[in-house]
Amino acid sequence: MQTRLTAGDAELTIDPENGCRIAGLRIGGAELLRQGEKYGSFPMAPWCGRTALGEFRNGGEKHQLPLNSPPHAIHGTVRDGAWRPVIADERSATFAYRLVEPWPYAGTVTQVFELTEDSLTLRMGVETADASFPAQAGWHPWFHRVLDGPDGPSEPVRLDFSPAWQEERGDDHLPTGRRIDPLPGPWDDCFGMPGGIDVTLTWPERLELRITSRAEWVVVYDEQDAAVCVEPQSGPPNGLNTLPRLVTPIDPLEIEATFAWRRL
Repeated sequence: MQTRLTAGDAELTIDPENGCRIAGLRIGGAELLRQGEKYGSFPMAPWCGRTALGEFRNGGEKHQLPLNSPPHAIHGTVRDGAWRPVIADERSATFAYRLVEPWPYAGTVTQVFELTEDSLTLRMGVETADASFPAQAGWHPWFHRVLDGPDGPSEPVRLDFSPAWQEERGDDHLPTGRRIDPLPGPWDDCFGMPGGIDVTLTWPERLELRITSRAEWVVVYDEQDAAVCVEPQSGPPNGLNTLPRLVTPIDPLEIEATFAWRRL
């Protein structure tokens, strides 16, 4: 059963049975997110983006993940399962997910949603009470390129951000390890923002949406006509191998992002 939060004319719909994704985010009657079973906005954990050939190491142990985007493994496992509701009221909700195969380590992922009249705050944590393991976490929202609503279709969305660098993307769609000056789009690329993520989407004369996070990595994907993705995440694609962040019993992984909007 879906969970709905409301605050003023903002309405958030969460589908815990379908990966605890945001199935809808409506502001003033306009749906911001692309609709469909694969879309909305889904959580990414225990890794983000592509993991090269589905392989990663944890110390001396080598693991193989299913190649759900051949030849790589993409976007983690938590978007594919059902989450357990923990607590909810009119404006907030918390859900939990137990990590299971094909992820090789036991652990728990939690998501918290907090809605106000002009913002949505997302929090995610990855923790273990047993073996330590490398992990990543983040979100993959699919924003409509053109908003529809009571006033009809908007102009196409405009994207504004000032990254410090872009991860050079190889032919295999993975970062090469080189940091380059940001290139013009269209993108399916990861950018570094060491002062924290700060990206603004503007639908002219309709709505401005600002995405902020203390996380330093954001993937922008705008190669499709229907949608634009701005993905806050705790590390770059293939980060399980190139920039592993170890989750231990005393040091969970935590990430937070805020979507704040204003009418234009």
